[in-house]
Amino acid sequence: MTKLTLVLGGARSGKSRFAQALAGDSEGLVVYIATAQALDSEMEQRVAKHRRERPAHWHTLELPLAVAQGYRQSGFRPSVVLLDCLTLLVSNVILSECPGEEVDAERALAAVDHELEALLALIEQDSARWIIVSNEVGMGLVPPYPLGRVYRDALGIANQRLAAIADQVFWMVAGIPLPLHPYRIQFPDRPDGA
Repeated sequence: MTKLTLVLGGARSGKSRFAQALAGDSEGLVVYIATAQALDSEMEQRVAKHRRERPAHWHTLELPLAVAQGYRQSGFRPSVVLLDCLTLLVSNVILSECPGEEVDAERALAAVDHELEALLALIEQDSARWIIVSNEVGMGLVPPYPLGRVYRDALGIANQRLAAIADQVFWMVAGIPLPLHPYRIQFPDRPDGA
């Protein structure tokens, strides 16, 4: 059985729809972990749309932070967990650590690393199949402001770490899932995560 599937892609590439189709193949209980926070009316509409698109019998946990802790406290023992999405989780962690305009890159990256370590330990210990959705934000221009650069770096490192342990990795392009080659190489650890 596949333990971890990572679904990567750009905005509106079909990541969530594909991940939901993968989770829908399960015979057992599905837990959907939503990391979005509806902080304005546009985001409220997006969250409502995602809720309508999910099967009614799935259990939803809204966990914008501390995913591992919140999941454990829920007491659910599903066959599949769908986390949508790592992109917003990383953003939430960074903004909770550095709420002002000034960003302490070291502190922000350490906080993301802490959240990711807890998530990786949970996935390893949990009996469920995990499907994680994340954006690929590192293919465009270098962000012109420090917070954007820290965010891009943190998400890129997190995606690499998940992909390194995932049984399956899909790259979504225009609604088409492209399986990435399973070949992996162990790189020596580097302090910058690259």
